[in-house]
This record gives sequence, structure tokens and C-alpha cells, in this order.
Amino acid sequence: MPSLSLSDLVDFLLEAKAATYAAGGGGSAAVVDPLLQNSHQLEFHSGSLLYRDIYFGEAFFAGQETVYSDRSAIWSMCYAGGWTGRLSDPELRGGLGAFLQSALREAPPGIPFRGPYRFESVDGKNLYINTPSGSVERFAGVEQIFREDILVYELNYCGGLLK
Repeated sequence: MPSLSLSDLVDFLLEAKAATYAAGGGGSAAVVDPLLQNSHQLEFHSGSLLYRDIYFGEAFFAGQETVYSDRSAIWSMCYAGGWTGRLSDPELRGGLGAFLQSALREAPPGIPFRGPYRFESVDGKNLYINTPSGSVERFAGVEQIFREDILVYELNYCGGLLK
């Protein structure tokens, strides 16, 4: 990873993620024309760094986030998951999507992949749990959302530095 410290990478990841999907509105300010047919694509630039998130699907989705430094891919995360069959109400799913975005904005520097270890809605009805292992260099994890103790969302992710 030439001339970019792990600390700088973490800072960039936190900034990029907060400015894309986690920003709300599906990351509308960061949406660009997708490179791949039928995909969604979000991007964030800062200096020589580029964060690109490309995913397919909506209620169940799969995607990949990649960080580039001077056009070279240096870090990546793959993910797949979505809303469980127990969540059939589209209005509730929309509200929980906003809750997920709120949780993702709270990602701590120690685990900049998704959200914090635990995040609860103000009304106490929604609980976000993130169970990561590893570090920004190589990691894997699962995030879940429970609505009144019922699992309504689950996502698996993994990634790390590209060498």
C-alpha cells in the first residue's frame, strides 16, 4: 500500500462510507452511472483515493466495495445479504433501511467495514448487531437487525488489503 498508512485508509473508509449509502436517500448524492449492467454504483473521491461500491439487488443484494489509490485497487470488501422473509411490509422495510443507514454512520475506527458492534433505535424496537473478526487488513463478519427480537435483516461480509 504505497504512501498510504492504515490510519489514513481507515479515515478515508469512514469518510467515504458516511458520504455514500450511509448518507441516506440510498446515497443519492454519490450515485454514478453504473459500470455493470443492472447494478447500482456509488462513488466517493478524495485526493488520489477513490471509493467505489457496486451492488446488485434490493431486498436481497450482493456487492463489492473497492478503494483505489492512484488507480490501483488497494482494499476491498465483498458482501451479500438483505431482508429476511419475515419482513414483508415495504413501509417497515423502508424505515429499517433508514435505521441501517444510521447504524452505518456510527462505524468506529477499529471496525470501519460496516457499523458499530451494537446500535439501538431511540424507541428501542430496532437493534443492530455487528459481529466482526479481524482488522482492516483482513476481516469477516455478520451484521443483523432485529425488530422486537425478530431477525429481519442479515448480511455477511469479508475483505481486506489487496496485495
